[in-house]
Order: sequence, then structure tokens, then C-alpha cells
Amino acid sequence: MTVSGSVLSTIGNTPLLELTRLDTGLCRLFVKLENQNPTGSIKDRIGLSMIEAAERDGHLRPDADPRATIIEATAGNTGLGLALVAAQKGYGLLLVIPDKMSQEKILHLRALGAQIHLTRSDVGKGHPEHYQEIAARLAQETPNSFYVNQFANPANPRAHEATTGPEIWAQMGQMLDAVVVGVGSGGTMTGLSRYFARIAPHVEMILADPKGSILAELVNTGKVQKPAGSWLVEGIGEDVVTPILDLSRVRGAYEVSDAESFKVARELLLREGILAGSSSGTLLAAALRYCRAQQQPKRVVTLVCDSGNKYLNKLYNDNWLFDQGLLERPRQGNLVDLIVRRYQEGGTVTLAPTDSLLLAYRRMKLFDVSQVPVMEGERIVGIVDESDLVMYMHTDPKRFQDNVASAMVRTVETIAPDAPIGDLLPIFQRDHVAIVADHGRFVGLITRIDLLNYLRKQVT
Repeated sequence: MTVSGSVLSTIGNTPLLELTRLDTGLCRLFVKLENQNPTGSIKDRIGLSMIEAAERDGHLRPDADPRATIIEATAGNTGLGLALVAAQKGYGLLLVIPDKMSQEKILHLRALGAQIHLTRSDVGKGHPEHYQEIAARLAQETPNSFYVNQFANPANPRAHEATTGPEIWAQMGQMLDAVVVGVGSGGTMTGLSRYFARIAPHVEMILADPKGSILAELVNTGKVQKPAGSWLVEGIGEDVVTPILDLSRVRGAYEVSDAESFKVARELLLREGILAGSSSGTLLAAALRYCRAQQQPKRVVTLVCDSGNKYLNKLYNDNWLFDQGLLERPRQGNLVDLIVRRYQEGGTVTLAPTDSLLLAYRRMKLFDVSQVPVMEGERIVGIVDESDLVMYMHTDPKRFQDNVASAMVRTVETIAPDAPIGDLLPIFQRDHVAIVADHGRFVGLITRIDLLNYLRKQVT
């Protein structure tokens, strides 16, 4: 067994695995498990490469006192790679991050000591609140700082040309026909395409792109006719061609919707046991489409870009997917369609009248809900919310040990599943939650945000 002297020495040399439980047509499909890097993503490679390049070029000095602050704009994983390396080398780190990033990534970054500046994810390059514009401005305003600028940093693609490409070529026994890659900053595509153009020019470079990004259209038609849209997949897709992105060797591109990306990522876990992030779903969906379209056997590689541990509250959360319109359920044509957490499906957090108020408080905290129905069998007998707990216990915290029945609201007003949506409004105007019951049997709760999500999905 080899013992490493630093966590940084464990970056790279990730495993390659053949997928055998998915329909790959005539082809054999392999995935390089970049989720095995220390922070769980391929971006550890460029985090190390860009900081070491800055040290070689004199932009960062390990012996300086005080140490410099590194500044970067990132959708998440590059920030984690930089945070890991900065923490190991003793640099400060300030990251500008769009607000669609998963909470798990933000918590991970803060735990590594990074300062976080959140900004909008709904504006394009050139807008003053775009995350890259803010990072560049902060770098100009901050003394003793270094702006990494992964989107124009030559050490980004160099990391993949020097490490990722040679690893894939060796692991495939120098028998490879195509590589399917996504583009965020452009470093992976540029670095790999340069390497294989030099070593094995027959290898096809294929782009996997989220629907809403401009890059697939650019590859397939040579021009961009539609403005960039928005997408939920994190880490890949662009509304501009970044300075380091070289698409000249890309032979084809697949546009993949959020729904397909999320579905395929979950299928990868179910079938192959690999817990991958949302961008990996995009890459795998494109790779499967490429493989199934081939008329002769080929050996194809794609990447598991990062770990799904960072997306448990999104990609692997049925309720979140339903809220986003990415998880289809049989439509009832009534108020049941608005209920995210349905009682009959085991989705509703409930209590019994004999449960303690401490348990009620803990369930509200654990499941991030502010009101909980109180059940006897299939029948709702009350509801308890945060204000009920506060009013009951503010004079005596020992009342946490009392049972739920002592604080719950017993007068429960229900609404039938076939009632019109307009009947919800008077309930909400009274600051109540709508309790849906079908002939006395509890169905679920509807809140204002549930109604707003339902209405939003009718538009999109």
C-alpha cells in the first residue's frame, strides 16, 4: 500500500470503470471516476494546476507574509478544488458563486475556509451582477490578491492535457474511439482534444451540453441563433465561448434537457451503483445517445465529473424534482396535483397526539417544515405549527415534554380534492395551510408556495 504525504498527491489517477447494466448499443462505454478526487470532482486537477502555475509565475508566493488572497468566479467545483489547495498552502480564498449552487457545495466550501460572495444566476456575461464580472471587480479592489480566472487561465486545459488525457489513454490500453465531455470553463474539452489530436487523432471528441447553453448549436451549425436560456444542471453549459475553449476538434454535440440529465444520473446510481452529480447525468445521457447511434462497435469514455453527495437535496430529492417540474406523477386533474408531499405515498411528515412537543420541534427542524398534521390512523385530528409551539412554551420550556395534543389546533378545516383552486385563496388569506381530505381521509397539505410552484409549471 502506498502512503501519500499530502492530500494534494491524491489528486488524479482516478479509476476507469466499464458500464455493463445500461443499453450502450454496439459500443462499450467506460466512465472515469473523477468523483474519487479529494473534494469529489474533476476540478481538483485544475485547482492544483492553476495555483502551482501562479506560484511558478510569481503571482503567488508561498513564503510571503501576509499570504495573498486568491479570488475566483465558480459554479462550485472549481471553488472546492481551489479551496482544498489554498487551505493546504495557506492562502486566503474569496469565491463569487451563482445562487443556483447546491447548499452542500456551499457548506463544503465554508468548511474549507473559503469566503463566499453569492450573486445572481439569471444574468449573462457582461451584466454587472454576473459572477465573473463581480470576481474581476473584486480582484481589482482587493490588495495583495490574485484573480485565478479559470475561463482564461492556460493552466486549466494544461492540467487535462498533462494528466487526464494520458490517464485515459493508458487505462484504455490505447484502444479508444470517442470521448464525451461537457464544457464549463472549457478546460477539460480543450485539454483532452489537444492531447488526443497529438497522440490519437482518430479519437472523436463529442460535446454534451445542457439545453439552454449555446455550445451544442455552435458545434452542430457553426453559429449561434438563439439566445442562451437557463438550466438547473450545475457546472457545465455556457452563454459565451470562453477564452480557453477550443471547439475546433469537436465532431458532434448533443443537447440534453435537465429532465433527461437528472433521470440518467439517477439511473446510473440505480443500475451501476455510482452516485454522480447532475453534470455527469448530462455527459452520460449524451454518451448513451452517441453509443446507440453507432453502426459498428466502438470504445467510448465519458466522465463522472463529481459526486452526487453534493446534490442529495436536489437531484436525489423527489420533492425538489417535483417542485421543479422534473418528476412526473400521474395527474389527477384536481387539487391533489398541487400536493408535493402526499400522505398515501409516505411523503407527509406527521405526528400522533401522544408524541411529545420536543419530537414535533425536532421533526420541523429535520424536515424543514413549519406545520405538521396530527394523525389518528387515516384521519387528521389536528395540526401543530411553529407559532403553536412558541405560544404554548414561551413561559415554561419544560413543556417540551408535554404531548402534542396539549398544543395542537383541534378545529381542522379541510378542503375536498375536487374543489376549485380558487377555494384555496380564502384559506391562505387567513394565514392557514390548506388541508386536503377525501371523505375524511387525509390526502396532504397545500401551502402558498405549492400553489405558486403549480402555477409556474403551467407557464414553463
